[in-house]
Amino acid sequence: MTAPDPVALTAALIRCPSVTPVEGGALVLLERVLAEAGFECTRIDRNGTPNLFARWGARGHPRSFGFNGHTDVVPVGDAEAWTVDPFGGEIRDGRVWGRGACDMKSGVAAFVAAAVAFVQETPPDGAVIVTVTGDEEGASTDGTVAILDWMREQGETMSVCVVGEPTSTREMGDMVKIGRRGVMTAHIHAAGTQGHAAYPHRAKNPLDALVAFLHELTATPLDTGTAHFDPTTIAITTIDAGNPTHNVIPAKARATVNIRFNDTHTGASLTRDLQALAARVAERTGVALTVEARIAGEAFLTPPGPLSDLVVASVQAETNRTPELSTSGGSSDARFVKDICPVVEVGLVGTSLHQVDEYAETDQIEALTRIYRRILSGWFA
Repeated sequence: MTAPDPVALTAALIRCPSVTPVEGGALVLLERVLAEAGFECTRIDRNGTPNLFARWGARGHPRSFGFNGHTDVVPVGDAEAWTVDPFGGEIRDGRVWGRGACDMKSGVAAFVAAAVAFVQETPPDGAVIVTVTGDEEGASTDGTVAILDWMREQGETMSVCVVGEPTSTREMGDMVKIGRRGVMTAHIHAAGTQGHAAYPHRAKNPLDALVAFLHELTATPLDTGTAHFDPTTIAITTIDAGNPTHNVIPAKARATVNIRFNDTHTGASLTRDLQALAARVAERTGVALTVEARIAGEAFLTPPGPLSDLVVASVQAETNRTPELSTSGGSSDARFVKDICPVVEVGLVGTSLHQVDEYAETDQIEALTRIYRRILSGWFA
């Protein structure tokens, strides 16, 4: 078969309304394209989450190159605000329009097109693996994690992996991700004693304790950054007592903070730090403070080396641009892939991701496909 056109494949994927966790036909389409090209395909659905694993070559081959991405998308939001059909996949003005065009059906289309072209034109001594999930924009508990669990059980391996998230910032190829910050969401619960606002000495105000906790947490930076990571950031995202009155000191209050941390810390060490701070504030105020922490991912780094060198060289060859090696931004499924092999992320400019009238530049999709093709050729050379 002829390798699929990545722009047309992007448009076809956009026409699949795959809002998390709905499959919407996207993985069915990819499975058909890959199977026709000789890939052995397996659906690895878990707890209602759709996932696809596809391999060309021998199982467990010691030289195996992997791609990872997702076809699930965030909701449209206000449909009336869109000037195009969010699931129309319209191609005009040098762009493909629709939900998921940027994040990241274009990236998936590019690496599928590159993989198919590569194995047909220059069949490698090794395996090419494509993993696609329908649970990256959601809880991420039964997506790439489920694929990796299945791979371990089946003896499937990846020597290295490229994730096709939109990593570029202003120009195509200006940034490559070699790691990501860790992500913690912490809920702090304060339990005091309710009372009349005119007699605060007769109450124990949980909000006073909560404010003291948050002030101490944010007053001093946790670190100054490391060789490959920016300083850890803390964002207070909500403070709430659910108090409908103006003259009652509430009995309970809660706050939520989001922490993006570097490799100075781990989720466990940060949790211990927050619990220790809560204990100190509780002792001073007499208000009980508890911390409920959820770690969405640990900070990780694929040190600069053969894989990142190959990716940088491939980007340079196609864009005449040397990408910055970065760990900035949010999280991605690379945080799971790093548990089994070195992983690097490279993709389109992410200007419109999650926005109304989301789009991807057609010339960028074609350039990204060529970059992935070069990476494959270089890896197996």
